[in-house]
Amino acid sequence: MSGNYGKVYLVGSGPGDPELLTLKARRLIDSAEIIIYDQLPGKAILDSMPTSAEKIDVGKYAGNHTMTQAEINKVLVQKAKEGKTVVRLKGGDPYVFGRGGEEAEVLVAEGIEFEVVPGITSAIAVPAYAGIPVTHRESTSMVTFITGHEDPTKEESGLDWDTLAKFGGTIVILMGVKMLGRNAEELMKHGKAPDTPVAVIERGTRADQRVTVGTLANIAELAKERGVKAPAITVVGDVVRLHEILGEQRAGADF
Repeated sequence: MSGNYGKVYLVGSGPGDPELLTLKARRLIDSAEIIIYDQLPGKAILDSMPTSAEKIDVGKYAGNHTMTQAEINKVLVQKAKEGKTVVRLKGGDPYVFGRGGEEAEVLVAEGIEFEVVPGITSAIAVPAYAGIPVTHRESTSMVTFITGHEDPTKEESGLDWDTLAKFGGTIVILMGVKMLGRNAEELMKHGKAPDTPVAVIERGTRADQRVTVGTLANIAELAKERGVKAPAITVVGDVVRLHEILGEQRAGADF
């Protein structure tokens, strides 16, 4: 590591509720010289970034990439080599479908010191705020997380739909709004029951959170009717039924 280089912190901001930021994340954001961010942390957290920091927006908006991943990597390296303290602010956890691993590899290759600051992953927190525990002793003791938006340059899907359809636990799909219909069709095509409960949770843990509940057979149509938009998380499995009981008294609600 060069003594003249700065340090990069790959910081997870959690699922969106500012009170779910870790103490360490808050401290690092407040003391950063450079903050490289996208839209996933949410407006409340982004609005809380200090005016003293240089802020660089590298987000993706409706398919329009402000920067490619290669360009983001280049900025991280450049700013660190200028001797700056850099916070790479990400939604959720940096290593859960956050491309944090890819950025960390680049920093290692360039001899730049870095630290990962885990965040509360939206894969667990968002369903919880919707009254859906991803595991429940009477329903399932297993959960799997998958991405609903794979790397488009891959020749084949990395998802084993046959295994997923037979999986008896909860399936949590991140970043899957565009592919909601296709994902539901794949699960049914490979044997998942059409009446399997499904919930799509938009803007989870935030003040304007919204939940759409249906089944594999009708969730795509329901989402279309309601105008469901990203960011959203999809939960598939029997635990979704608990939303009717726990949804009104959701985790995180002010009583």
